[in-house]
Amino acid sequence: MFTYRTNGTCSRQIIFDVDNENKIHNVKFIGGCGGNLQGIARLIEGRDITEIENTIRGIRCKGNTSCPDQLAKAIAEYKKQQAENEIK
Repeated sequence: MFTYRTNGTCSRQIIFDVDNENKIHNVKFIGGCGGNLQGIARLIEGRDITEIENTIRGIRCKGNTSCPDQLAKAIAEYKKQQAENEIK
């Protein structure tokens, strides 16, 4: 399970799992617009994290970011941490 603290959005945190094939699962947004965020979570369930990141990066709402944009940033942070762990 990966946890990301959001910045500049109504949601405060994003939690998700990634399987061995880089597919995202169990996405949960803490805070924010419940219905919209549940919809996003269901739409991306089981999809490739790089595809998701590229699709939703740069979507803007308040504060020059959005919950989807923050999810893209969370995925980027997840990938960065995975790469660092492989080096060790």
